[in-house]
Amino acid sequence: MKPHTASDVAPFTSRRQMLRAAGVGLALPILDCFQPCARADQDATPPRRMVCVCTPLGVHPANFFPEEAGADYQPSPYLELLSDFRKDFTVISGLSHPEVGSSHDSIFSFLTGAPHPEIRSGFRNSISLDQFAAVKIGGQTRFPSLSLSAEGFGLSWTRSGAFVPPDLYPANVFARMFLDGRPDEVQLQQRRLHDGQSILDTVREQARQMQPALGQRDREKIDEYFTSVRELEQRMTIAEQWSQRPKPHVDAKQPQNNMNSADLIGKTRLMFDLIYLALQTDSTRLITMLLLGTSQVPPIPGVSLGHHDLSHHGQDPAKIAQLRTVELEKMKTVQELLVKLKNTQEQGESLLDRTMVYFSSNLGDASNHSTKNLPVLLAGGGFRHGQHLAFDADNAPPLSNLYLSMLHRLGIDAERFASSTGTLTGLES
Repeated sequence: MKPHTASDVAPFTSRRQMLRAAGVGLALPILDCFQPCARADQDATPPRRMVCVCTPLGVHPANFFPEEAGADYQPSPYLELLSDFRKDFTVISGLSHPEVGSSHDSIFSFLTGAPHPEIRSGFRNSISLDQFAAVKIGGQTRFPSLSLSAEGFGLSWTRSGAFVPPDLYPANVFARMFLDGRPDEVQLQQRRLHDGQSILDTVREQARQMQPALGQRDREKIDEYFTSVRELEQRMTIAEQWSQRPKPHVDAKQPQNNMNSADLIGKTRLMFDLIYLALQTDSTRLITMLLLGTSQVPPIPGVSLGHHDLSHHGQDPAKIAQLRTVELEKMKTVQELLVKLKNTQEQGESLLDRTMVYFSSNLGDASNHSTKNLPVLLAGGGFRHGQHLAFDADNAPPLSNLYLSMLHRLGIDAERFASSTGTLTGLES
């Protein structure tokens, strides 16, 4: 096959057409020469992305939050690691979800904002931030969203409050994103999609036959069901279309799964590398990641106690010192991800400019299980950064105000999300 020349580029009107015409599964970055016609089907709007990271054992507040508010703050020990990105992130103090009790179970509400008392009696979750966004923009990429986790739990929930099981193994996610299956495997997947659609048609007809005999409440339930069916049909149609397109090829080997259940840093680096590849190839624009929160001793020099024990330090100076060692290593992985995003260009902007990286926790202070004054770091995404937004923890806007601002930055014109009372002031671009 002869190499493409500049004259070969002209007939192509989009990156996807070029991939099909080339006859190979080769994905190029979005190049400036394609800019006038790139993503014409999406009104040439620059892609916006969101990564939500939760560290379930929190971070030590004294080492995370600056003492001063505004743009002239002195960086805390943890933020000092991110000094090269000072103009690219905002640290926010004082925020929390109202009516969420102080316990590890507050993780349920981290991205949903659903009221969650300390006793879980009768709790029903609501939709998470990423899944709310996926309903609106998820069809623009091969994967509407990715829910990743270094342990068995995750952060994503559907509109009905159902848990979205996360992907735990980087090798499997890599294979789904970048490795083409055999032709017979691709055909089998397409048959499954077709079969699923025919099953939906059958179930829908059966439900319609039932409707005349139903009461008002049951009819409302059926209407909800039909809505879910329609949404599922749309997702399946999109999935079928993507199944016929070549997957992007990346200059990276399939990672090996890290099976060390104590290796907080190793597991995080693997997942962050995967997140970067997913964003770089525009395989998805919505990612959630739950870091490891373990009782085991992480393999970090100078650390001899379990991470959970250190996070529940009871103000013991020796434990706080080891906790700082663990959390500095954790913040280094965040810094490494930001470096990759900042150094990757897309249509004249860095990938970080187009990607919101939200790093936080469901716990403001793990030592007493407090869910107030959550640690919030928001990087990238085109916001006005370089500041410490300090709110009074006793009179702060809800954390969901930040979530609403993030939705708007994705181009989703939502009026509210969860407990929001408006967007978060101080982030205007």
